[in-house]
Amino acid sequence: MIVTVNGKEKKLKAGSTLKTAVAGEPYVKGGLVSVRLSEKKVVAETRDFEISTDAGTMVMRLDESPLAEKWRSGMMGAMADMNSRWVTHDIVAFGAFPSDLEVDRGTYRYARYECFLALGGFDNNTTYLMLARDSHSGSYGAGRGVIGRITVGRHILDKVREGDRITAVRPLMSETSTEDVVVTDDLSFKLDDGYVVETCVGISLDKESPESAEQLLVLAGKGSIKATESTGSYVACSEDLDVAIPAETVRIRDRGSVAVRCSGIGTGRLYIYKDRRQLSPQHNSAGKAFQGMAIVSKAPAGSSFAVITDPPRALAVGMTQAEGAEFLAKAGIRQIRTGDVSDDAIIAEQSPEHTMAALSKGEAETFGVPRGKVFKIRLSEDDPLSVTYFRKITGLNHKPVGVLKVQFTFEGLPMVTFYGDDMKGKNLYPQEPFKKVKRGDIGLTNQARPHHGLIGIRLQDSKEYGPTGEEPYGTNIIGKFADDLDRLMDGLKDDDNVYITEVDL
Repeated sequence: MIVTVNGKEKKLKAGSTLKTAVAGEPYVKGGLVSVRLSEKKVVAETRDFEISTDAGTMVMRLDESPLAEKWRSGMMGAMADMNSRWVTHDIVAFGAFPSDLEVDRGTYRYARYECFLALGGFDNNTTYLMLARDSHSGSYGAGRGVIGRITVGRHILDKVREGDRITAVRPLMSETSTEDVVVTDDLSFKLDDGYVVETCVGISLDKESPESAEQLLVLAGKGSIKATESTGSYVACSEDLDVAIPAETVRIRDRGSVAVRCSGIGTGRLYIYKDRRQLSPQHNSAGKAFQGMAIVSKAPAGSSFAVITDPPRALAVGMTQAEGAEFLAKAGIRQIRTGDVSDDAIIAEQSPEHTMAALSKGEAETFGVPRGKVFKIRLSEDDPLSVTYFRKITGLNHKPVGVLKVQFTFEGLPMVTFYGDDMKGKNLYPQEPFKKVKRGDIGLTNQARPHHGLIGIRLQDSKEYGPTGEEPYGTNIIGKFADDLDRLMDGLKDDDNVYITEVDL
């Protein structure tokens, strides 16, 4: 059988499942996948009618009244070749044609652009279709007689002259596609011939919003995005808030638009829109989805889905200098090596770090350090707020190698401390006080003490003082230095940079 996967036809054995189809495709374990079983188009007549005249074309939208239905079924066909018999400040009248309308001599109010039926000389053998050029009151013989309103081409009413002809009246048709789509994370789902599968959401980045595009790349850094919120209008990801996003390009948020909130509550939140929304100065354009909207449309809160971007992220941090050169070259970026320039050195920093800036410049500096100078740590998830703070301060929230800057170290001191962020540290709530800290424990000073946000590594076991020298109530323990502490401390000085990672490089 033939199954289309991400736009490519695959020949699979009868009875194959999604597990076979997603092999070799952009996919994350547990992520949502869409399967389109069939598609059919429905063509239906709308309540809009195109009226073509010698002066131009207008569109009249019928209302729901019985008189409008009578015009549609019995009078519309008589309108072709009708002339505009008279044009005044208030109305344009096309006709005449016979009808069975009852005479009503009352005076009624008409709004600008309303369309109504009238009887010339109060005789239904001379029936007219009238279009109100201005709001006014009048007695036209057929009661109020309103059947609809001009919605498109209103300027044509100012161009129509007596004698101009209606050349055609045509109902406008709408064509809609109805799809039978299943969105699932069950890879045992059986496929059939002709099914169309999408394993990921593809997003083209907005080059005019480099910071917002980078936020998208950060959130999709592991190849997927988590839908932390899902509404009828959008799917959102709030996994990286408390970031600084400048105001960038603002666009109308159509279906498939991707935006990042740049101000107010929830700055940094990513949105993928299911329906059209207007311009908002709080939402920067970050990109546009070019595939996978079926996944977005049905993704519940708490689910995740694979994401690919165009262009992909161009960050070489964590690679060797040699690997970085090859990786950046594929993106059209020339590598300029600094620091340890040997092929085996680990890239600890890249400038510019943002993808759009590096692509625009066409070159990037990669600062290398010996592999032994990138130290392994393990973070605990028992205190998510403190761990999130640590990852943001060090950069580990958006790249595989982070950096700590030494605040104070001295030979024989039972700890080494690193700069934090005093303002962000105000939100570090006290956790359960420690009973004992061990050599290698990583901790923070919480909001109970003046130097909140300070980061430290304990060099000696203690029951009294934590990694930043604070007592138990002022300390949040967040993890463990999992590397050689003696190698770390060898020659370490104030204001030195210490490079750390949570992954195997």
